[in-house]
This record gives sequence, C-alpha cells and structure tokens, in this order.
Amino acid sequence: MVKQEEVRRGDVFLVSLDPARGREIRKARPCVIVSPDELNAHMGTYIVAPLTTGSHGYPFRVACRFQGKEGHIVLDQIRAVDRARLVKKLGRLSPQAIEKSLSALGELFAP
Repeated sequence: MVKQEEVRRGDVFLVSLDPARGREIRKARPCVIVSPDELNAHMGTYIVAPLTTGSHGYPFRVACRFQGKEGHIVLDQIRAVDRARLVKKLGRLSPQAIEKSLSALGELFAP
C-alpha cells in the first residue's frame, strides 16, 4: 500500500476505479492527484482525476503529455478514492499541466 507521505498533488498513480457505474471511467488507469498536499498528509483518501488517451478536447479536459503519450486529464470525472485504490506511482505531471488543471477546476466550480 502507498504511504500517505508519498502522495503529492500532481503525482500520477495507477488507480483501481472499479466498480464503476453507468458512464463512469472504469478499470485501473492512471490518475493525477488533484487534492492539496495539506489534505493528502492527513486523510486516507485522495481526490483524483483520470488520464486518458482516447478523449476529445471536451470542456474541462486538459491536454497533457505523460510517459510519451498525448492525452487528457478528465476533470469532469474527478472522484475521491481510498488509499487502498492506489496501485503504484507512475510519475508526475509537468508543472504546466498541473497549473492548467487547477485553473480549469477553479472554473468548473466557480459560481
């Protein structure tokens, strides 16, 4: 199991998202941690956004490059997951992709 102190905003983990319902993203897939480090340090859950290579440029899907592949951060599918769902750390997004994601989340939740 992944230790809490090893999880930081912008890190990408392979996350087991099943069971899923309806149109939720399913199976194990890379997800970026979007929850703030202060929350990550004290809770046993993390807020994550899945990464996908098969997405179109829909609103609130941020284009990114990870491990040599072009794809999107699927911010319209964010969810809280228990630490037990984090399978393994895959890397970290670029600072620019993290900044774009946080900005898009601000727009998503703006009044």
